[in-house]
Amino acid sequence: MDIAQTIALTMGVAWASGINLYAAILMLGIMGATGNLALPADLEILSDPMVIGAAAFMYFVEFFTDKVPGVDTGWDSISTFIRIPAGAVLAAGAIGDVGPAAQLAAAIAGGTLTAGTHATKAGTRVMINTSPEPVSNWFASVGEDVAVILGLWTALAHPVLFIVLLALFILFMIWALPKLWRAIKTAFGFLKRNLSDEPADAAPDKLQSSTSATKPEP
Repeated sequence: MDIAQTIALTMGVAWASGINLYAAILMLGIMGATGNLALPADLEILSDPMVIGAAAFMYFVEFFTDKVPGVDTGWDSISTFIRIPAGAVLAAGAIGDVGPAAQLAAAIAGGTLTAGTHATKAGTRVMINTSPEPVSNWFASVGEDVAVILGLWTALAHPVLFIVLLALFILFMIWALPKLWRAIKTAFGFLKRNLSDEPADAAPDKLQSSTSATKPEP
């Protein structure tokens, strides 16, 4: 691989891991096993049938879990502890055998990119889940799966184009994450106020009912 292909694959697996780790592993594993992709030495294990089977099973689980409003947010919360370290490991493996320093740098950069992508995905899904209908959630989930497949294909087939698109995505992520965070805080604050106001409103009614019941008739 030349330098552009190496960078594209390294950052591509990190980016994809933040959205759907199992789809990324499954795609790379199948392409490596079928001879359509020469995986770096440290990623050749992805083409092992056992790894492909495990990734396929977990992708099947996530495919349905990720489309249930509310449940997808819980899944994203748990996946924080899986996607980010896995993205760092995959990025370090994708850079190839170029020395420990380069692999560590790739792990740091890859883990950071995975964390940012994961936060963007999870934050967007929280906001989508404020809508009462589930259709937008389904479209978002399917769109994410398609984005992972097309993104990795672009990284492998057109690495320079992928690097340009990734740079634009990072700029978008830097712009969007603070806004998502403020919107999530506002949504949860509104929900908290509604829940805390209900008992306060109910208390005078209960007191009035109690006073009316104990007041003697003239």
